[in-house]
Amino acid sequence: MIGNKFKGLGKGLSALMGDVPQENIQTKSSSEKIPIHFIYANPSQPRKNFNQELLKELSESIKEQGIIQPILVRKKSEDKYEIVAGERRWRAAQLAKIHEVPVIILNIDDKKSLEFAILENIQRSDLNGIEEALGYDNLVRKFAYSQEALSKILGKSRSHIANTLRLAGLPEEIKKMISDGLLTAGHARCLVNVPDNVNLAKIIVNKNLSVRQAEFLVKKEQVFSSKKKIRINNKDTNIKSLESDLELLMGIKVDIKNKKNNSGEIKFSYKNLDQLNKIISVLKSYFR
Repeated sequence: MIGNKFKGLGKGLSALMGDVPQENIQTKSSSEKIPIHFIYANPSQPRKNFNQELLKELSESIKEQGIIQPILVRKKSEDKYEIVAGERRWRAAQLAKIHEVPVIILNIDDKKSLEFAILENIQRSDLNGIEEALGYDNLVRKFAYSQEALSKILGKSRSHIANTLRLAGLPEEIKKMISDGLLTAGHARCLVNVPDNVNLAKIIVNKNLSVRQAEFLVKKEQVFSSKKKIRINNKDTNIKSLESDLELLMGIKVDIKNKKNNSGEIKFSYKNLDQLNKIISVLKSYFR
């Protein structure tokens, strides 16, 4: 039976395997072996980082006990098999210098293969937050999974799915910090949809802040930004009118900061040399 053959694959992957017809499983037994050099990794594999220490531990276990759970593959040519699920076991077997490995050969298309690869990987405990988030995001975008469906298949709460999916929208610089282990998913969640979150992330890393400290930093920054906006919006109407007149005259952004003692400063913002020359020309004509 399919259920017994794929026992131990994980809740999500086992659920998917139940959708594969028996005739699409080409093994005559659960332990068909093929040469390890016939097998190669799926180039669309969503997992990018493999912990070398854990691979070494797994390779030592394979030396002692062999590969207990077969690698899922699909045949691409006479002596080429692409991994569907089980790349860690394949890599560890190479380290253990195993020449043949047990496989289950599946007759599935590219879409189903990628679906399996994502589901297998996002169930692993050693995934970083971004790998998990991008895995969920792929399943939602490419295969139209709902958050409710993911919750049932993976045995995770809907709030966990929703919160993790939000990490997929973070800037690439923050994603890299998470992938490199500099930030945790907990740190990253408090940076979602926060202005200037890249700089805040750098502060969190440089000061080695805990998640609680990071949350406090972000709240403090949001309060400061809010007060700053209030101060800008409360600018005197006469000052605003003067800014508008100068902007029309010069064709550039003008910012006037007037202090309580009526001292202050005027800031001209230009985007190119033509605009700078325009500022100089206007000022020169005024002081002639």
